[in-house]
Amino acid sequence: MATILVVDDELGIRALLSEILSDEGHAVELAENAAQARLMREKVRPDLVLLDIWMPDVDGVTLLKEWSAGGQLGMPVIMMSGHGTIDTAVEATKFGASAFLEKPITLQKLLRAVEQALVRPAARPGAAAADALPPGQAPGTELAAPPLYASAPASLLPAAPTGPQARQSFDLDRPLREARDAFEKNYFEFHLAKEGGSMTRVAEKTGLERTHLYRKLKQLGVDLTRNKRGSA
Repeated sequence: MATILVVDDELGIRALLSEILSDEGHAVELAENAAQARLMREKVRPDLVLLDIWMPDVDGVTLLKEWSAGGQLGMPVIMMSGHGTIDTAVEATKFGASAFLEKPITLQKLLRAVEQALVRPAARPGAAAADALPPGQAPGTELAAPPLYASAPASLLPAAPTGPQARQSFDLDRPLREARDAFEKNYFEFHLAKEGGSMTRVAEKTGLERTHLYRKLKQLGVDLTRNKRGSA
């Protein structure tokens, strides 16, 4: 997993993005302004930066230009804004931004943009906006996902997933409560394995709030560490 620096002056945005990305197995560092972002970029050398445009001291585009001019864009940068325009997105891509996300950022768009940025090299600083975007794609939109395994030999393709099977048999000759708990435990263990231990994805898949989901899993005795991404 990657080390991701989130730069945003809003505490709620930083906390939300940190929770989602940490749940995906990434190491997350936070900065609330450009000064902190500079320090954290030097300290942790992030694999990816999520950079807000509108900040009180130095705005995100100015900071991006600074990193570009100083040859410090060895990592992809995804720009974020609740007041973004096409012109802003074009300007950001000129200085090396990999993508542009409009707030409020949905879970699907965030994870897709992060995944795409991490598998692509950082955009060349100073490149034209058209060079930073796929042919035929309008500036200001998320970058299209590359076919990760399209040209890989069959021997290098990922192995078929293992874990709990979608179809299981249950002992019905028991009290209703015990049978229901057994089913629910297997149900959640199946989805945890399928989603790599991501509580965010399981909550979305099962339609439960994260707090309710945590309580339910604890009640059922589900091992939350077994399927966690990056665990031994």
